[in-house]
Amino acid sequence: MKGKYKAAVALLLLLILLPLTLMLTVAQWLPTLAGLWLPKGTRIAITSGPRLIHGALQLPDLRYLAGDCELAKVQNAALSHPSRWFLHIDTLRLNPDCISQIPASDAPATAPRTLAQWQAMLPRSWISVDTLSLTSWPQYAGALRLDLTPERQRLDFRGNALNLNAVMNGQALTVKQLSIDVLPGQAPVTLAGDITLPLVPGGLPTQGRVSARFHLPQAPRVADAELVWQGNSGQLLIFSPDDAEPLLDAPWTLTANRIAISDSRWRWPYAGFPLSGRLNIYADDWRNGLDNMQLRARLSVLTQGEAGKGNAVLSFGPGRLSLTNSDMPLRVTGEAKLAQMIFYATLPATLHGALSDLKLRFSPGALLRSRGQVIDSLSIDEVRWPLAGVNVTRRGVVGRLQAILRAHENDMGHFTLHLDGRARHFFPDAGLWTWRYWGDGAFTPMQARWDVKGRGEWRDNTIRLLALSTGFNQLRYAGVAVDAPRIDLSVPLIWQRDEKRPTFTGALTLTARNTRFSGAGSLPPATLNVSLSGRDPTQFNWRGALRAGKIGPVRLQGRWDGVRLRGEAWWPKQTLTVFQPMLPADLKLALKSGAMHAQVAFSAAPGQGLEAGGHGVIRGGSAWLPGSQVNGVDFVLPFRYVGGVWRFGTHGPVRLRIDEIRSQTVARNFRASLQGWYPWSEAQPLLLSDVSVDVLGGVIAMRQLRMPQRDAALLRLQNLSSSELITALKPKQFTLSGRINGALPLWFNHPAWIIKNGWLTNPGPLTLRLDKDMVDAIVRDNMAAGAGMNWLRYVEIAHSWTDINLDNLGQLTMKSSLAGTARVEGKSGDIKLNYSHQENVFTLWRSLRFGDNLQSWLEQNMTLPAPCAGRACKEQ
Repeated sequence: MKGKYKAAVALLLLLILLPLTLMLTVAQWLPTLAGLWLPKGTRIAITSGPRLIHGALQLPDLRYLAGDCELAKVQNAALSHPSRWFLHIDTLRLNPDCISQIPASDAPATAPRTLAQWQAMLPRSWISVDTLSLTSWPQYAGALRLDLTPERQRLDFRGNALNLNAVMNGQALTVKQLSIDVLPGQAPVTLAGDITLPLVPGGLPTQGRVSARFHLPQAPRVADAELVWQGNSGQLLIFSPDDAEPLLDAPWTLTANRIAISDSRWRWPYAGFPLSGRLNIYADDWRNGLDNMQLRARLSVLTQGEAGKGNAVLSFGPGRLSLTNSDMPLRVTGEAKLAQMIFYATLPATLHGALSDLKLRFSPGALLRSRGQVIDSLSIDEVRWPLAGVNVTRRGVVGRLQAILRAHENDMGHFTLHLDGRARHFFPDAGLWTWRYWGDGAFTPMQARWDVKGRGEWRDNTIRLLALSTGFNQLRYAGVAVDAPRIDLSVPLIWQRDEKRPTFTGALTLTARNTRFSGAGSLPPATLNVSLSGRDPTQFNWRGALRAGKIGPVRLQGRWDGVRLRGEAWWPKQTLTVFQPMLPADLKLALKSGAMHAQVAFSAAPGQGLEAGGHGVIRGGSAWLPGSQVNGVDFVLPFRYVGGVWRFGTHGPVRLRIDEIRSQTVARNFRASLQGWYPWSEAQPLLLSDVSVDVLGGVIAMRQLRMPQRDAALLRLQNLSSSELITALKPKQFTLSGRINGALPLWFNHPAWIIKNGWLTNPGPLTLRLDKDMVDAIVRDNMAAGAGMNWLRYVEIAHSWTDINLDNLGQLTMKSSLAGTARVEGKSGDIKLNYSHQENVFTLWRSLRFGDNLQSWLEQNMTLPAPCAGRACKEQ
């Protein structure tokens, strides 16, 4: 009896210890046991055994491996049974790329189970996964909830980029909500519908209707899709809500070996030009799975632009798209005509690699060309993009990138540009693209040839222009000739395309040899240094300095906002003598003293043109010419330039003051003010006012000249000394003393006159003395006039009046009358003279010999009465 108790106790201990031992050693025996049911070549791995906590069996981690590839990883799984089985998993990560590591099964085929049989095997359970992710598409991670019974299955998935809610009752599948974020920053694609599944899983649904809505970044903004099928045929329609005609009409059929989308039509009227065409897709052996399915497709594109109609074809296959090793040849051939441009394509290529990581490789002979007109005046003779050997992957472009452009502009000239570089896994802001460029051309309007060369790189989110040199051999335009102007990069241009802290920096140097001005001097070799700093090429500040020999530096600064260029220039106070090289040598004008400074603000933008405003100041200017001097020049020029119109005197008139002008006579205190617009108009006139100068012991003044002219501008001569005039002219034949007044009405737009009804008179006595030798010569040569000439040896003119008219052809007409007393040899007599004179002043100015002309006139025209004395001569 005692032995029986021992056996019972031992059996009891075995029943207790065996489950405990199995539980503690589950990490060792469970993977081996599970391998009996798992597919060949796969296994599970557990690093720590399960634990029983609060009535739930918890497993910290479990990995499912296909070869050495981790197909699935489970973290913190807990199994409990509150009212039905409940499996909770913290993290489930799946790697679809590992499916290719599972070897094909050699087990004999068995009859497939029906959908109802699979559903009947489902336990009543809940499954909750807090984070479900796929390694190939991490952006679609989210939380999964499953509610499973043999009669109904519910699925709910919630993520940042993917949401799905669906219910299945037998063969009826209802998708209540499916939304997927396809494009960043755009509304998600949404889908809903009812589907009838086949009796045996693995086949296509037998019937259904599914509708979806797409939100697009461009027109038409929203597109709706509808997929309808019944049995082995159906139709896919995509259309815009505000357009009755579909964008895509794709009928399809299904047979035992082929899925065919044939004779489908598509159109796209939203690209700014109409696009349309046909689409055919054939999938053979589709039942053998994606890896063994043969695909063929053909997409035709019909374009129409100003250059006519074009047709291009994109063909795929025959080939396969595989999860592991795709091999799909494709080819693009034909031409497209968009606006006035024509594109020609011959692009053979191959898609290869895993479906999740496809690679596109262009084959030898791949070439894209184009020609046509970009704008009315710019014609593209040819642009070529050789693409042979270039690879495109999801990580970027790999290979040599080239381009050759030949073009011409009707008025500007022709040019050729080359680009050659290499990309290494390059996409914008990712990878590396290094390049160099060069080119040359002709700039016809300025009789110049130009060239350019440089190099740079785009590394991740940083673009660097490492070298740049471009310039002209010369520039000739409107009397200005610039020798060898050139722009060079002094500091590399670096554009850091960081979203939070973008930067753009660099520096340029503009140089030019002598700049020659027709009819003037030349500007010494000039250098302009400019530094740039800002956010990007559309938003930066610039600062620089211009120096030409001893001229400058002129400091400049401004900013560019992508549309408008703004800036300011400061010309510091500088002696006028530095401008001597800019004056022509044959002018023989020497700058002696004085200083100038200036300040200008400017703005330029498309549609606006150039606008500028500022002022320039000259103080104490002095210049010498042969036989003359100008001293004490003060000049203030406030101005504004808008729309091709100058406005002078914005905050005060333009003022010119000259202390002294020394020539044959001395003029002092010259004053003039200018205010208004140029070109002028009735609404915006130009006014020259307060003009005066102290000269010949008197004053010449003009109160106002308005352009366009309504009234004559009156030039007043006030108390001018005739003796100073004679001293300046230095005639040998006569002398004159006394004062002269006058008024000359000036016209600048009169159809006939320059001076109309001008006059001269003497406010006091004038004294005329003729040269004794001249009179004696006249007496000897003309005895008839000799007696009268004696009376003009000395004349005191009490009153004189001269009418002056000058037409716009230069014909001067003067009519003078004078009355006075002649005194000779102690005798006196009253005289009256009437004098008419006509002469072309343009000819006179070219050869001015006033004294000789007067002598000739007196010899030919002077006939006076015989000498008399006393009152008897008063009436003559």
